[in-house]
Amino acid sequence: MADFIAAGEPIVLTLPGFPCKSPNPAKVLGHLPDEGERLSLTFLDGLCAEIGRLHAPGARILICSDGHIFGDLIDVPDDHIDAYSDALTAMIAREGLTHLDTFDLRAVLGDLPYDEKRARVHARYAPSVEELREQVLTEEGTLRLYRGITRFLTEDAVGFTGTRSALQRECRRRAYGVIQRSRAWGELIAEHHPRAVRLSIHPQPAGASKFGIRLLAAADAWTTPWHSAVIHRTDGGWELLRSEEAARLGRLVLRDGRPSHYESRQVS
Repeated sequence: MADFIAAGEPIVLTLPGFPCKSPNPAKVLGHLPDEGERLSLTFLDGLCAEIGRLHAPGARILICSDGHIFGDLIDVPDDHIDAYSDALTAMIAREGLTHLDTFDLRAVLGDLPYDEKRARVHARYAPSVEELREQVLTEEGTLRLYRGITRFLTEDAVGFTGTRSALQRECRRRAYGVIQRSRAWGELIAEHHPRAVRLSIHPQPAGASKFGIRLLAAADAWTTPWHSAVIHRTDGGWELLRSEEAARLGRLVLRDGRPSHYESRQVS
């Protein structure tokens, strides 16, 4: 960050995230961005504006959408990921969020088939499974990440016909793949944007190379707009909840004919 300030340039921040919606209909309202994404993007744009009050050249955030990197591991089809990413870009333009830009695999590898894109990125940048297993055993942060991703994969395994123990084994295996691809995506971003300040939607310890950032209020710090729905509380605040839970507490609100969020019911 000091380099940008010394050079009198806008500060560039990269944020891997906004991949796609969870495939679990009990958690989300559909496969396209909704009010949760809109509020989160507005928050990020406002953060850049606040930085601009302290650093005149301002700041911009590059949303590095990582859905295609591990779409095959989380059972989300590539056409749903494309639709989510395109709708996110349209939302940024429609809301006038001028401090935000997007970046995904299409910007790096063009029109190659997605399986080939994933294979190329994995082969060049991903750590080995053995390396990750050692880190899970010795590093608390990697262990928390592994457990968090395993939990998400287990919750999102819609239609699995095997036993619970078989599902957990499969999700633990795939969790290593997701971490491999996520690390690979981070390395690719760093290569393309070497001076950028790195943000993360996951909690980060003090002194880490990335700054953890929380997009919206939620009981669980790991909850994101793409793993949940948002409810507008009676006190005016917004909170991320599983869609099925939010549905018990409020009424569904449509925007442009599509599910957007929930509005809390007034207590009489």
